[in-house]
Amino acid sequence: MPNRMNTPSTHAPALAQLSFEAALAELEQIVRGLESGQMKLEDAISAYERGAALRRHCEERLGEAEMRVKAIVQKADGSLSEEPISGSTKPAPSTRKETTR
Repeated sequence: MPNRMNTPSTHAPALAQLSFEAALAELEQIVRGLESGQMKLEDAISAYERGAALRRHCEERLGEAEMRVKAIVQKADGSLSEEPISGSTKPAPSTRKETTR
C-alpha cells in the first residue's frame, strides 16, 4: 500500500459543516503540505482543489460575519440594535468595473 500523506480528499468533511476556524485550520494544513513538496502530483492537485474550495468557504463566512457586524447599529443612548441587511455595500471582486484609457 503506498504511503500517502494525509490529503484533504481522505476523510474531508463537507464544507457546509465546517466552521470558519475549522476551514482555516484545514486550509493552513493544506498549504503546509503543498509547500513541503512531498506530495505526489495527483495528491497535490486534489489538495489544491480542496484548498481553493476552503478559501471560498472562508471568504463567504467572513462576508456573512461582516454583514452581521455592519447590521449592528449603536443608538444615540449607547444601546445597540440590529438593522435589516439590504445587501453588501461593496461589489464582489468579479463585478468591479475596469476603466478604459
